[in-house]
Amino acid sequence: MKFPVKILFFGGLSAVLIALQWSGPSFTEESLKGTRVLVTGASTGIGEQVAYHYARMGAQIVITARREHVLKEVVKKCLDLGAQKALYISADMAESADVSRVVEFAEEHLNGLDYLVLNHIGPSPYRMWDKDLDHVRWLMQVNFHSYLHMAVKALPRLEKTNGSIIVVSSLLGKMCSPYALPYIATKFALNGFFGSFQHELAMKQSNVSITICTLGLIDTEAAMEKIKGYIDMPAYPAHEAAYQIIKAGALRESEAFYPWYTYYSTLFRDWFPYHRDQVIRMVYKYKP
Repeated sequence: MKFPVKILFFGGLSAVLIALQWSGPSFTEESLKGTRVLVTGASTGIGEQVAYHYARMGAQIVITARREHVLKEVVKKCLDLGAQKALYISADMAESADVSRVVEFAEEHLNGLDYLVLNHIGPSPYRMWDKDLDHVRWLMQVNFHSYLHMAVKALPRLEKTNGSIIVVSSLLGKMCSPYALPYIATKFALNGFFGSFQHELAMKQSNVSITICTLGLIDTEAAMEKIKGYIDMPAYPAHEAAYQIIKAGALRESEAFYPWYTYYSTLFRDWFPYHRDQVIRMVYKYKP
């Protein structure tokens, strides 16, 4: 009897949440024209697509990643798409000095900052954990500490512009799974810090919003290569994920989920733990 009651409650709650979503404020691309945006991890994948969307909407953009020659090509395409301004700065997010330098560069060359999009990730093998603690420390610096550093560095400027911080996270920051333990640890840390930071900013009546974007499996080249032979499930397009990220940030939503199943997966995680674990073990293939 308890199980059907849960299902009924779950279905009713889902209907209410969908209704609230449809009744919320609407997004217009014109609202982003001329806005000043810093996008990290923008040489490829989701970050690159985020840059292209902002460019098409007429924003002013600074992009960063490690590979300068790739950044040059992305900047050229951003200008072709209609960006009012597009600049790049190559940087290594494992280096604290580079993290500060990127924010300073963006603030100086854009004469302020409206959106800080934190998207970069460090490469990490997709396999059973091999107890490489040095790699975990390095990945925590790139995927977590540098996010905090950039947010704190940019906060004073964002407070002057009623700005926003957009944090690109993952369903693996809300749901434990095998084969990606170091990566998952960094994403759980991101969600915990920025979720709590949202409360602190609200309590001090700050005008800066934080949007945490929870993504499922996206069809970036890096993601597809990592999961090959480990996971058998559909991937969703990076350009659509990027658009939803931008939309959520513009609407100043506290959380956003893409694709559709990510939100329901987080509910399923806590409500049906036994079934959750069975599904995870079915989706992931064991590879010694």
